[in-house]
Amino acid sequence: MNIVLYQPEIPYNTGNIGRSCVLTNTTLHLIKPLGFSLDEKQVKRAGMDYWHLVDLKIWESFEEFLEANKGIRLFYATTKTKQRYSDVKYEENDYIMFGPESRGIPEDILNKNPERCITIPMIPMGRSLNLSNSAVIILYEAYRQLGFNF
Repeated sequence: MNIVLYQPEIPYNTGNIGRSCVLTNTTLHLIKPLGFSLDEKQVKRAGMDYWHLVDLKIWESFEEFLEANKGIRLFYATTKTKQRYSDVKYEENDYIMFGPESRGIPEDILNKNPERCITIPMIPMGRSLNLSNSAVIILYEAYRQLGFNF
């Protein structure tokens, strides 16, 4: 599996997601610009002593990421769809992308891929769940479907 963070802004979230990626044998892709330096201690603190073990790929742009990963199945986590993350039949090498904490994945990307947009249901009171929590919720559903075959 692959988690893709499009222009992440908060180092703690990226560190937490990196830790979860290590413990599930998942590759973490970061698409620049990043809202922090990967050398920041907040990233390493959140990732604890796992950060150096993250299978990390860093991309200069979304276009570079797509060019290097042609033919992938890429899902887009967003609050702007009705398709639940749990209604998708995940495959072993799928990619799940999350947008920046303050604004989410750009609508032009979502509009080009409506059939690949997924959401986590919640009451309408809030904007969205925490990024690191959302990533783990969807990642573990994918692995549950795959028999937790890490």
